Amino acid sequence: MEESKLSQLSETLIGSEIVKLGAEIKERIKAGEKIYNFTVGDFDPHIFPIPQLLEDEIINAYRNKFTNYPAAEGNIDLRETLSEFIAKGQNLDYSISEILVASGGRPLIYSLFRAVCDEGDKVIYGVPSWNNNHYSHFVGANHEVIEARYENNFMISAADLKPHIKGAALLSLCSPQNPTGTTFSKEELTAICDMVVEENISRKPNEKKLYVMFDQMYWCLTYGAIQHYNPVSLCPAMKDYTIFIDAISKAFAATGVRVGWAMGPQKVIGKMKTLLTHLGAWAPMAEQKAVAKFLIQTDAVNIYLANFKKEIEIRLVTIYDGFQKLKSEGFAVNAIVPQAAIYLTIQFDLVNKITKNGLKLNVQADVTDYLLNNAGLAVVPFYAFGASPHSSWYRLSVGTCKKEEIGEMFKKLREALHELN
Repeated sequence: MEESKLSQLSETLIGSEIVKLGAEIKERIKAGEKIYNFTVGDFDPHIFPIPQLLEDEIINAYRNKFTNYPAAEGNIDLRETLSEFIAKGQNLDYSISEILVASGGRPLIYSLFRAVCDEGDKVIYGVPSWNNNHYSHFVGANHEVIEARYENNFMISAADLKPHIKGAALLSLCSPQNPTGTTFSKEELTAICDMVVEENISRKPNEKKLYVMFDQMYWCLTYGAIQHYNPVSLCPAMKDYTIFIDAISKAFAATGVRVGWAMGPQKVIGKMKTLLTHLGAWAPMAEQKAVAKFLIQTDAVNIYLANFKKEIEIRLVTIYDGFQKLKSEGFAVNAIVPQAAIYLTIQFDLVNKITKNGLKLNVQADVTDYLLNNAGLAVVPFYAFGASPHSSWYRLSVGTCKKEEIGEMFKKLREALHELN
């Protein structure tokens, strides 16, 4: 029987490379293989549970029968809490009419792309980055892709952006960034903001403006002297053009709780709300009630974050130090100093190496397979985040990492690297 065709979108849609890789790793672990799985941008709840107070409030909300539909834009009490939370944490002033709540960041990102972009519009984003290629494909956008470089910690610069900005509808930025765990400097983000404002001033009154999606999902998770900067604080004129994407997902190890929010110009937020009323991608009522009560408990929030950040940083720094030791021993590996989030950027420059069985690692995908099959090391290549297939860089996520297994992992990795010529 001849297979019938579906829509152009569904026929050309590509599934998530990371989800596919993660599923393959899970199957191998289920089959009994010992794999050090650093692929998932998620948490093992047995290692990193959500805050106890948040858990208690969720349970209480269900017991108090908060199981009906929430408000389409998010409950008022939650949006009031969020307005207060971001004012305290980032000195940003957003009213409840400028805040939209949904079931995590994804529906907010989708609704933003839909609200701002028409088919054929130019969307600018750097690679490696998370899912910008897929969201751009959803709306039939013209992808304007900038390949970021190691010299800039894989964050795009104003100089990178300048040749692409004319006529664009959306610029997608993320800091702290998934997959790199690196951040924008104050100077670089300021320069980008100045360029966006200048571009918008140059446009005619009836011409579309250039909007910026600023994904700051990991802003609470910075380490050492690293500070988080955002477009509106650095350049107040950016408030008219910036839509923030945020959630409790990563800062509180609460990926399954599904409460996210966007903040931005009331007109854009209103259109995103209208889209979401048809999608129904609302955060659950009980979880909204719980988050509204949790985020105003400043002491509890700060205590949780202090311990959580300490545990994440220990893992990132320990693994970074391990890679620097391997590098000092002459192995073709590298790592970027961890700055933020739950990710470490690492490098395996092993193409053209020969295995002990005489097989040549011809392409980077061969390197990825070799690490998995010979060291039990599962990490996500930057080419899964839109970077060049020749990129030798990877994302390592510590959300499911057991500290006691780090030394064991490096022992197996060192042995696998030794076997290459």
